[in-house]
Amino acid sequence: MNLISAIMLIATALSAILAIVSFWLPQIIPDHEKLSPYECGFDPLGSARLPFSLRFFLVAILFLLFDLEIALLLPLPWGDQLPSPLLTFCWTTAVLVLLTLGLVYEWLQGGLEWAE
Repeated sequence: MNLISAIMLIATALSAILAIVSFWLPQIIPDHEKLSPYECGFDPLGSARLPFSLRFFLVAILFLLFDLEIALLLPLPWGDQLPSPLLTFCWTTAVLVLLTLGLVYEWLQGGLEWAE
């Protein structure tokens, strides 16, 4: 048996085992909370005229901001291959310091508090 067929066999067997175990493990006991739809943090069965919490949008925007930070820092390990790696690390440090200061500011202003 060559290497590629062995890898394919192991991958297929592992996938099958994980799929079978995932059907056996969860306890299928439906209750009211599991069966009700989730609509962005508010009760979907109540009145549609209730004001919507803007804190949900704040958390979503902060998540996108720090997700973008990871995307910007992803090519950093290849930065040492450049002619001036010190400049790359200085710019990276500046971005991280700026984002950290923004996070501290949001934290001190109480923007990260979900409940009042």
